[in-house]
Amino acid sequence: QVQLVESGGGLVQAGGSLRLSCAASGGTFGNYAMGWFRQAPGKEREHVAAISRSAYTTYYADFVKGRFTISRDNAKNTVYLQMNSLKPEDTAVYFCAARLASRAGRDASGYDYWGQGTQVTVSS
Repeated sequence: QVQLVESGGGLVQAGGSLRLSCAASGGTFGNYAMGWFRQAPGKEREHVAAISRSAYTTYYADFVKGRFTISRDNAKNTVYLQMNSLKPEDTAVYFCAARLASRAGRDASGYDYWGQGTQVTVSS
């Protein structure tokens, strides 16, 4: 059983930056591909970024390409999401997720474990 704990969310002005972290425990972190998803009020959960277990492959949603960067540190059992040039429409609860696979995925149904989420609010 893998436990995931997100941190780093908060309130930021448009154009600002935040770095989200997701610390994993209870499993062999290097066996899991990781993803970040988000859910805004009244909207469905959507994929933001994903990274393979080796970090060789990354995927991004079109609306974050060039602004967000996903990375991982397998020695620290942590995955990160660096978010730059934030926009008010990026406001959401951000979740990290783990899937027992080498390849990253964009589909939330393919993930086995989820964190509780961290709130990101971007003011205009």
